[in-house]
Amino acid sequence: MATGFFLVFKTYLPKKIFKETEVNNKHIVVDSLLLEAIQEEKEAHNNKQSNIETDSLSGENLDGMPFSDEPASSFRGLVYLQAFYEKLYQLEIEQKGKVRIAYYGDSMTDGDMIVQDLRRSFQNKYGGDGVGFVAITSESAGSRSSVSHQFSPNWKVQSYLNVKNPLRPFGINGHVFFAKDTVNSTWVRYKSSTVAHLDFLNKPTLFYGRSNNSRAQLRMIVGKDTVYKKLNPVNELNTLTLSEGNLKGFKADFIHADSIPIYGVNFDNQQGVHIDNFSNRGNSGLPLTTFKPSIMNQFQQKLGYQLIILHYGTNVLNYGSYNYSWYERQMTRVVDNLRNCFPGVSILVISTADKATKYDLTMQTDSAVVPLVNAQRKYAISNQAGFVNLYQLMGGDGSMVKWVDEVPAKANKDYTHFNHRGARDISNMIFKQIEEGYDTYKKGKTVAPQTVEPTVVKPKPKDTVKIKRKVSLDVH
Repeated sequence: MATGFFLVFKTYLPKKIFKETEVNNKHIVVDSLLLEAIQEEKEAHNNKQSNIETDSLSGENLDGMPFSDEPASSFRGLVYLQAFYEKLYQLEIEQKGKVRIAYYGDSMTDGDMIVQDLRRSFQNKYGGDGVGFVAITSESAGSRSSVSHQFSPNWKVQSYLNVKNPLRPFGINGHVFFAKDTVNSTWVRYKSSTVAHLDFLNKPTLFYGRSNNSRAQLRMIVGKDTVYKKLNPVNELNTLTLSEGNLKGFKADFIHADSIPIYGVNFDNQQGVHIDNFSNRGNSGLPLTTFKPSIMNQFQQKLGYQLIILHYGTNVLNYGSYNYSWYERQMTRVVDNLRNCFPGVSILVISTADKATKYDLTMQTDSAVVPLVNAQRKYAISNQAGFVNLYQLMGGDGSMVKWVDEVPAKANKDYTHFNHRGARDISNMIFKQIEEGYDTYKKGKTVAPQTVEPTVVKPKPKDTVKIKRKVSLDVH
């Protein structure tokens, strides 16, 4: 009887059990700029569906950029990472300099997920030690294994997710922190991990901003030793080397520093590859438009990024219609601003992963996933950025259900986020695609031997010998 009632009423049940606007995950919140963009799109009633499934790419090139003739449907745009590959080549072949990557993401990279494995892959192959830039406070500090990170509860935090006009410019991680000068000290503590390449806090350096405060100090506690260091906040961006060597751990107390913008501490050994994880739950990517170029130019001078990775999408799904042209336009503004902030940097866009939602009582790929992937690919194409189709790499339609159901599982029961095992696989996929582009780049570095045809001109009296050379170069 129960079966009969179910078959009768099944036809009246909605195909999709959960509403499009409902987000059932405690880690998914939405940044204010995304909500504004969605509202603007609704008010504009722009229902024109964008179509990127053309046979080839079109559009004008940015100055000095190569051109990709890949079909849009299989676009990866690795040719647009040449500036990054050149620095990687110098590091690998000529043992010169270092390479730095900024990885911007949402809850998919929470707790250094995906990024810590990508960092390990690069450092295993190209060298480098250190966890990179770490903020003063973090919502995911407790779940991060790449560095032990603790802090007092009395920090004042402003985030680009919900503040448009901060008291001081946002830092490289989209936050600005202020120490509250109260009876209780305002502090932060870092301790190294036991993971390879991260077993020391390499040359810790504090980054902070401008203030009229001339009495601020930092009390550095390392084991039983205590050292006081003066903060000198005269420039828009300032640095203070906390130790010339490598430490296992330290605590920093901020004394009379209440008006000084504090950004975070960088840990790297000044060689090899370094990857900074700038993840924020609820981030759509749009808050990156709030970065101030003047201070970001200074971060770039001090840290030197060659590649920026944009890994978003989780928080953009299930809002509004399946027409994501508004998101394409907004992310184009993001890329334009990043290129002003970090001149010459290469950009790599990573699409949303698969996500499953319940339809007809069965978990299936959410109907918004493919339209969003297409929109992300389109803005990568139009902005001449590299593109990783994560949805396709993990298996396409229905893949998230498979990752959850595998034994052992590679994704969580929310059918959205990966566990550590799955994050490692995702990292390997991203690293493999980046390496494929690099291998192609190295093959193109082959230079034909120089053809030298000397012509000797007999010298006149008191003249020196002059040799003319005709040089033929075949440079790819």
